[in-house]
Amino acid sequence: MCHKPMCAVTSGLVVVGGLNWGLVGLGNLLGKDLNVVHMLLGKWPMAESIVYVLVGLAALAMGVMFFAKCHDCACNADTKRK
Repeated sequence: MCHKPMCAVTSGLVVVGGLNWGLVGLGNLLGKDLNVVHMLLGKWPMAESIVYVLVGLAALAMGVMFFAKCHDCACNADTKRK
């Protein structure tokens, strides 16, 4: 069974991860380090690694929900009605 709070958390983490990777790529093109997660948590490598693992798990969960066609997980008002 899917729950909206889980969808909100996973969606948020995937958005954060996607934006961070976009900034990493842009930073590489510009010759700069734009890794926001590293900027914020670089002094705590364990915390930084935990964030990356959580983002990866969130992406995995969203992929499973997507491929399982779990429409009840939609975090918007357009959820499947009975």
